[in-house]
Amino acid sequence: MTNGASVATVPRIPDSGESFKIEFDREEDGRWIAEIPNLPGVLVYGETKEDAEVKVTALALRVLAERTEQAKKPPKSIRFL
Repeated sequence: MTNGASVATVPRIPDSGESFKIEFDREEDGRWIAEIPNLPGVLVYGETKEDAEVKVTALALRVLAERTEQAKKPPKSIRFL
């Protein structure tokens, strides 16, 4: 994957506050792939780069919400880069 540069800031995350890098790549058929490498399984396809970014951010938030519920700790902050 290439190192795309998109930043989205979303408040509150479990643990000590983390930043998550979103990596983008484009398939030969034109679809975009967005992945957050340090959140295993958080990988999506989108018709546009922006569509892929929205989808991967939403999936990451679902994963982080599940982690927060399981840890039963109040969240702090999050950044998607």
